[in-house]
Amino acid sequence: MAKASAPGSTKTRLVPPLSFEEAGQFNTAFLRDIADNIHAAAAQASIAGHMAFGPPQAKRFFQENLPGEIGLIEAWYPDFGDCLFCAIAQLLERGHHSAVVLNSDSPTLPTSLLVETADVLARPGDRAVLGPANDGGYYLLGLKAAHRGLFQDIAWSTEHVARQTLERAAELGLAVHVLPEWYDVDDVAALKMLQAELFEGRSFAAHLRPGEPRHTRALMQSLLASTDLRERLDFTFGRAAE
Repeated sequence: MAKASAPGSTKTRLVPPLSFEEAGQFNTAFLRDIADNIHAAAAQASIAGHMAFGPPQAKRFFQENLPGEIGLIEAWYPDFGDCLFCAIAQLLERGHHSAVVLNSDSPTLPTSLLVETADVLARPGDRAVLGPANDGGYYLLGLKAAHRGLFQDIAWSTEHVARQTLERAAELGLAVHVLPEWYDVDDVAALKMLQAELFEGRSFAAHLRPGEPRHTRALMQSLLASTDLRERLDFTFGRAAE
């Protein structure tokens, strides 16, 4: 699930400490790394990569910034639940036996979790796979059928999303395989976590091997070396923690 990079309208929760231009650059790096992660997972399981994108006129941006093997699906609706459901429905209509929506801001997500998702969805019987995020949302939702009820009565962009999705699944009698928790890079604390993961050898979950986001690493390394980003991160994070 991807939004085209545009300074001033992309990743604005990371401003400050980032500038609007830097936030847009990180969005692009995240998208490229997620495409690489899907490609790495596809070497271990039967996976085809797509980007559900918006706004509609941004198709050229994705064509220029993503590998050619990543398919594009337009999914741009006022309600985020409709965007997710549309992406799921279109993938299933194209003949895939299951469909997974994945966030666009977890560049270090372990590849093993994508492989696990594909393996679980390949088992007989209807089921879902949910990857909970540490902010109460989810980074991944996989389905074998287009259950619209999973996207209804959800308080999107709140800490209730994952819990409410599990409640909707229980109401439908749908079995859910829950993956380990991971994090979204959508605020300064998560940006600091990303910095620690990439340059200090820390991991969000010690029992999982994070993905290697070469585009994000290169961008952050360049900004840390050529700008005052380190000072901005420390100052903003310190204020947020007060």
